[in-house]
Amino acid sequence: MQDLRSELAENIDEAELDWLKPHIQRDVVVVVHQELDLLDVGVAIANDDVMSVQRWISEQLLHKPFPEQLADWNSDQTKRFQALIVQPYVLVKESSV
Repeated sequence: MQDLRSELAENIDEAELDWLKPHIQRDVVVVVHQELDLLDVGVAIANDDVMSVQRWISEQLLHKPFPEQLADWNSDQTKRFQALIVQPYVLVKESSV
């Protein structure tokens, strides 16, 4: 059986805003700051690593989309994201293109 990290790595995909909108409306999208690795965050959440997740939240490296961010995303329909689903969340990180 594959380990969790490899399994999650295979599930990282590129997403566009239209795909994310229903998840944003359900309030399950979590923004991962550029300095964090999307896969590391996914593994921490899947493993219930409360210490790491709480630290990232307190440092605002992990958060729900801010209203300004949503406005920015809506004004740039070409924006792309790396996305990783870790039930019940959809982790997203803005792609730096």
